[in-house]
Amino acid sequence: MNPVKVRNVEIGTGLPKICVPIVGVTKEAILDAARIIKTTAADVVEWRVDWYEDIFDFEKTAETMKALRDVLGDTPILFTFRTSKEGGEKAIDTDAYVELNQKAAKTGLIDLVDIEAFTGDDAVKAVVDTAHECGVKVVASNHDFHKTPEKEEIVSRLRRMQELGADIPKIAVMPQNKKDVLTLLCATEEMASEYADRPIITMSMAGTGVISRLCGEVFGSALTFGAVGKASAPGQMGAADLKIRAGSASLTVCSRKFSQPEKRGTKLKKIYYMALMSIWKKFCSSSSLPAWRLSWAYRFSAGMCCPCHCPGRRN
Repeated sequence: MNPVKVRNVEIGTGLPKICVPIVGVTKEAILDAARIIKTTAADVVEWRVDWYEDIFDFEKTAETMKALRDVLGDTPILFTFRTSKEGGEKAIDTDAYVELNQKAAKTGLIDLVDIEAFTGDDAVKAVVDTAHECGVKVVASNHDFHKTPEKEEIVSRLRRMQELGADIPKIAVMPQNKKDVLTLLCATEEMASEYADRPIITMSMAGTGVISRLCGEVFGSALTFGAVGKASAPGQMGAADLKIRAGSASLTVCSRKFSQPEKRGTKLKKIYYMALMSIWKKFCSSSSLPAWRLSWAYRFSAGMCCPCHCPGRRN
């Protein structure tokens, strides 16, 4: 797997990098958020431009982009217009969407651009080609806010993004139950170990999927999203807490996973169960987390690893 380097950040090596979104509506709110984020552990900043009130005036957008770059310095910027059809704040037609992303890449002020992978192959390729000509990396993304597809479908979508030339394929799905979270993690591991020649980003959203944001290093996801202030998606943890928990979880799960032979099927799934239990024990130990999350996290670990909900028994 070939890491992706943006400025001084190498995505795809070591612990998953932390990306913090900015969802300000006004220029002032965006810059205020950037100043706060600059003092945190953020590795990458995502500017969610679909929240910005003047996004359809590119002259004003470019001015704000320049001011944002001045505040953030060498922190990489991911430029993202999340369309309403994939959970964003605004609707936009395909031609305008492609043009906006191409113009952003040409400014030289951003480091990565997000293109929704199922906008259409021609649209995706047009953005990829322009971005690469300008030295900008491309995140191809897909978001399902209603369900978690089957493992094979998740892998298929990620592989398609890779084929379209994206530097980093990304998928986010909504779990309906705990098994959906395991489906996403298994798909991530399969994609990372068998097909990916570049970093991938995966996550299971909402409270049920929080675990997927913590154990990316083990299962193969190279970047995770954490909030400083307002979250941009359901289930985002605070960036500072995410940094601590992700490192702790990765060390624990590594010792669990690699202490046994790597085999697919039942044995590998059992290793995943044990890994998840270890992570949740670490996760539950934080007194700084809300009581409801601690209670829910314990139920998740007990239910995932023990059908009878008895913490002392594993199948």
